[in-house]
Amino acid sequence: MQNRNVLISGAGIAGTALAYWLRRHGFRPTVVERASALREGGYKIDVRGAALDVISRAGVLDAVRAQRTDVQGGSIVNAAGKRVTTMDGDTFGGRAGHDAEILRGDLNRILYDLTVEGADGAADGVEYLFGDSIASATETAEGIEVVFDSGAQRVFDLLVGAAGLHSQTRALVFGPEERFLRDLGYYVSIYSVPNHLGLDRWELTYVSPRRTALTYSTAKDTGAKAMFLFASEPLEYERHDVSQQKKLLAEAYAGESWEVPRLLAALDEAPDFYFDSLSQAHLDHWSKGRTVLVGDSVYCASPASGQGTSLALVGAYVLAGELAAAGGDHRAGFAGYERAMRRFAEENQKLGPSNIKHMVLRTKRQISVQLTVLSLLGRLPGKERMMAKVMEPIQKAANSITLKDY
Repeated sequence: MQNRNVLISGAGIAGTALAYWLRRHGFRPTVVERASALREGGYKIDVRGAALDVISRAGVLDAVRAQRTDVQGGSIVNAAGKRVTTMDGDTFGGRAGHDAEILRGDLNRILYDLTVEGADGAADGVEYLFGDSIASATETAEGIEVVFDSGAQRVFDLLVGAAGLHSQTRALVFGPEERFLRDLGYYVSIYSVPNHLGLDRWELTYVSPRRTALTYSTAKDTGAKAMFLFASEPLEYERHDVSQQKKLLAEAYAGESWEVPRLLAALDEAPDFYFDSLSQAHLDHWSKGRTVLVGDSVYCASPASGQGTSLALVGAYVLAGELAAAGGDHRAGFAGYERAMRRFAEENQKLGPSNIKHMVLRTKRQISVQLTVLSLLGRLPGKERMMAKVMEPIQKAANSITLKDY
């Protein structure tokens, strides 16, 4: 088999899933990750549609379900904390059928454990290089010469960028991110907070004009998470300056009601603060020479889509499968991957701009109307059928690919 030695940049879900499938197909993947260890915990994510099939084919569907968040329901509250409307967990989270909700870190740990234990009975697992990253990558006739930040130098047959929206591999090989990212006009922040409201597998959401704040607890977390979504013109900040980002978040919610001040008060102690624009990645071509991109680095749909994890899982499965089907011929494998995935990626990316308009409302009138509709919906006969209609677009997008049996 040609091109067997593959370097994957990023040990997130796309990277670990790809490492598993490549190893299962007989490749020798190496994963380099800037963090010193696998990132644990994280926020809750959904696995649905074709991604559930991928998880099942990997043999870990039961393990994923065993780690479910078990969120029982959610309520929308007003400024005084009164629950205006309440729904069950699946309805509140936009899930249907067999959709699985799990903490991001728990899913990544399940996939990682598959790779270090060896794939498909293999005695040797995937090689991981934690605490390092790619400084340069130069393609030659024989492969890709990689220099790491640590100073180490190695040659690989193929390089895969799987390090997310701000992929360094994409910047090195394809060009600056400004050419590929589309800002949706919103920002998101997520971090751990004390569970001062005593939530038991429950979510509370507060909506004000241009700003949404929520907090939730899961079966896998003794504390809670806070999440903020707000509309904004592009903000100027340094991506690695956490203090600056915390200040921007506090300024965006200054003077806000409900529990927002207490949630913001936990900023300084948050060990897992995350802040970024809601943006999407759009590239005309997903590969260049011996380098290819997978996951958020190439078709990020934004957290508002609810499909980022599923896109990563399906993309990893398809990329590895197409390379295997092509006998390791990267030109044929990369082309097959893009043909199989592009429509699926585009259908799921459409969800982001549509969903965010319902998650962050612009005016008091919009808020009043939506809360009234949701309140009535919870009391009307046939509400399950109506909610299924509401969730139909995401389910359609999540199932808009037919997976090959590689």
